[in-house]
Amino acid sequence: MALNISIDTLAEPTLAKTKINIALAVCLGIVGTALLTGVYAFIVGHQHVYGVTREVPWGILISTYAFFAITSTGLCLLAALGHSFGGNKLAALGNRAVFLSIVTILSAFLAIGLELENPHRMLLYNVISPNFSSNIWWMGTLYGLAVGCMFLEFFAILTRKWQIALAIGIAGALAEVGANTNLGAVFATLSARPFWYGAQLPVYFLCSAFMSGAAAIILFTHLSHRMRGAELDEKTYSGVQMAGKVLALTLFLLIVATVWRFISLYVGGNELARLAADNLLTGPLSMNFWVFETVIGLILPLFILIGTQMKNVPAMATASLMALVGAFVQRFDLVVAGQETPVFYGWDNLPKYINYVPSIGEMIIVAGAVALCVAGFIAGERLFGRIFSEAGHH
Repeated sequence: MALNISIDTLAEPTLAKTKINIALAVCLGIVGTALLTGVYAFIVGHQHVYGVTREVPWGILISTYAFFAITSTGLCLLAALGHSFGGNKLAALGNRAVFLSIVTILSAFLAIGLELENPHRMLLYNVISPNFSSNIWWMGTLYGLAVGCMFLEFFAILTRKWQIALAIGIAGALAEVGANTNLGAVFATLSARPFWYGAQLPVYFLCSAFMSGAAAIILFTHLSHRMRGAELDEKTYSGVQMAGKVLALTLFLLIVATVWRFISLYVGGNELARLAADNLLTGPLSMNFWVFETVIGLILPLFILIGTQMKNVPAMATASLMALVGAFVQRFDLVVAGQETPVFYGWDNLPKYINYVPSIGEMIIVAGAVALCVAGFIAGERLFGRIFSEAGHH
């Protein structure tokens, strides 16, 4: 049976511009530099290239992985919601959301792959020696399953096999939910780190996924039309407005969750958990928490969305970018604050906080993960731009 795929029916000729090609080449160059940095770290040793230590073994590459993986989950879930219900306004954004979900999870894999000292062992032993009691095993396995489903779903979209794409998309969304909540459980089940320990993080990560996914689809949809020099059509505009409502709701819920998290830590929390909270509120990470995570990432975007009543697309895109920046910093703060307080604080004159500063090598890899996401977006708009304008499954 012949496949109903043709570059002439999928590609977007209006994006064959020199500026766009240069931007794509620059992004790919940054990705290449990140890969070379990772290879160099494998050769000389991670301890010589990365800023992590025995006391703080998880750094910015882990938080970058979490950021992109959580965003991928949100995009996948929004696409599934848009495609599953007839007449849903999110359906106009669904095809692009599926593709961006693939791009963001590949960016996450780039960060975690270059962070692991022996990534080949993970791939091998994940298959031949599964550990069903490990949250990390479930997280990796389910994200792998989700990626496979998303590739198959997008292929079905390209061939316009809508019902097949819908079924696979729902399976992928369920796998993403499982992977996302297991990612939260990787932190939440570590009783040695009281700042993470508890039942909140898996649910918090799921809410963060909807927030990051909504912000990403708004921002990239706006950028795609700016690249074309075109206005949003009525269906796409309605979809962006609906995504804006999802973004506003989840921003509000995350503010409430953050407030109650700190209240619970100070009212009945462990001493080490309170020290970690102090690190965010008044300590070395306070600038990150108050300026980037709280004001830029939560409060200002919510005020912009409410103030414009989700009618101004550039304003919504600005709010989305701010929310994504805040989410990135929040992942970093969460990962680092949980480790900077020594587990045996109070013994042998240990410091109150063990300082962690990302190295140049780590920052290059973070830039590579971001560049891969941008490059994937540009390439997707160029190669599959026309399929993104279709409303979705029928």
